[in-house]
Amino acid sequence: YKRVHRSHSGVGHLGKDGTMTSTTATPTAPVSVRVRVQKFGTFLSNMIMPTIGAIIAWGLITALFIPDGWLPNEKIATIVGPAIRYALPILIAYTGGMNVYGQRGGVVGAFSVMGVIMATSAPIFIGEDGNASPMFLGAMIMGPLAAFILKLFDKAVDGKIPSGFAMLVDNFSLGIIGLLLVLVGDVGVGPILAVIVVFLGAGVQFL
Repeated sequence: YKRVHRSHSGVGHLGKDGTMTSTTATPTAPVSVRVRVQKFGTFLSNMIMPTIGAIIAWGLITALFIPDGWLPNEKIATIVGPAIRYALPILIAYTGGMNVYGQRGGVVGAFSVMGVIMATSAPIFIGEDGNASPMFLGAMIMGPLAAFILKLFDKAVDGKIPSGFAMLVDNFSLGIIGLLLVLVGDVGVGPILAVIVVFLGAGVQFL
């Protein structure tokens, strides 16, 4: 009989001859900061890249039909403001929400960003010329956040909904969560973005 000592960090194995041998488990390497930053950058780019075509379409309309464009058209030029102020942020929020939680996440994300968009109608965002800043940053925050909250709710009630009420609960839960997040975006996220805009503006003036 041969006794082989096993360390606390190893795993023992019984050999064919009846002896115990030990193997040391390889520790899992911690995820580096660089890898985390790369993943976060990929997550952000996955929100923007699918909407590049819409941004190009807006740019072409702007270049062609605004008063200083190649083919000035007053009626078509009215698309420029609502497109960049509402349509593009909503598309970005929808894409971010969909990346987190599929179609339901996209829907709640697209609706939730309206609170931030309307909150940024304050004079600090509009400026002297009356043009509000496009809320791409707000869309990139509210879209994934709303989808993640809805995902947590669906996970919490999974298997607890009586048969026949699933569609009703799904629709009302999305509506109620969307309502609450619109209010949060309008009252909470908007002022925070206002502070960020002031800070970034001061930095630009300093430079």
